[in-house]
Amino acid sequence: MKRILGNRWMSWCGIWVAVMLLAACDHLAKPTSSGRPYEVLVVVGDSLWQRPAGRALFDVLDTDIPGLPQPERSFRISQTDPKRFNQVLNIFRNIIKVDIAPNQYTQTKMKFTRDVYARPQVLLTIQSPNEKDFAAFVKKNARAIIDFLVKMEMNRQINELEKKHSEVVSFLVDSIFGCQFWAPAEIKSYKKGKDFFWTSSNTASGLVNICMYSYPYEGPWTFNKAYVLAKRDSVMKVNIPGVEPRMYMATDTVCTSVKPITVKGGYAMEARGLWKMEHDAMGGPFVSHSRVDTLNNRVVVAEGFVYAPEKMKRGLIRRLEAALYTLCLPGEQARELKANIPEVSVVAGKEQE
Repeated sequence: MKRILGNRWMSWCGIWVAVMLLAACDHLAKPTSSGRPYEVLVVVGDSLWQRPAGRALFDVLDTDIPGLPQPERSFRISQTDPKRFNQVLNIFRNIIKVDIAPNQYTQTKMKFTRDVYARPQVLLTIQSPNEKDFAAFVKKNARAIIDFLVKMEMNRQINELEKKHSEVVSFLVDSIFGCQFWAPAEIKSYKKGKDFFWTSSNTASGLVNICMYSYPYEGPWTFNKAYVLAKRDSVMKVNIPGVEPRMYMATDTVCTSVKPITVKGGYAMEARGLWKMEHDAMGGPFVSHSRVDTLNNRVVVAEGFVYAPEKMKRGLIRRLEAALYTLCLPGEQARELKANIPEVSVVAGKEQE
């Protein structure tokens, strides 16, 4: 009996080792994905790409990002015919495959897989029986497609922030608010105030900033647009003045929107728009998350804002937005640091591993 049990144990150990080796080999065999953040490769026939179905997908990906001072499209778009989709192109970080087959599909749907040819990578496949249904489906699900790809990129940026982030900002957030937060490593200069801090990269170009502040939670009405923006203006006027006494940071309320979002399974308010320096020519985009710290009965606001009149701001503001999702309030777990991906609205069926 002991010999039988021993043999079984050795067999199970052998199987386990084999599985681990296969997993390790699979991980090592796949190259690092290519392409820049928010760059998408569409695999679709050249002629189909020029017809209404292809133009419908292009128009979705070419949509402008909200809350920026100048028009900037959501993604950098490349296209290749399936015949040219080789080992050089299949390691792109974001790939959309168009699969229209009248004899194979009866309805249009989307599915995604991760790390098929490279790591990290997402492959989104849109299947349809005909071009007309494909175009209608893409237009109807435009927001879901954009949000899905954006959140996939943000989760990659969160993973990078976990590996390398500003220790200065992490210390400030912990010491002032008792929270955890990962900001880009180049953000080191800081200024502190009452229940407030502002940190900056302090660079000559592409200036990126993170600020955080808190105030008492007084009820659900705390999260309407007028209240959220009024609080922002009052805090910024005191803590981020200009070079002259009459200059201070304010919100361009006409160009700013607010909406409820879900962060770590809880309610949050997102504000996205433009800031300006009153009586000065400075300005730029900002995005913020307002969340309720239930243990301390307060609202904690984390915000990223950019000043970069000399360059495009898409990559800068989205990197700061990814950092906002890393905020862990007292009682929350760091393992939950992920941007909320709307999988149900994008994927028909379960994710394929």
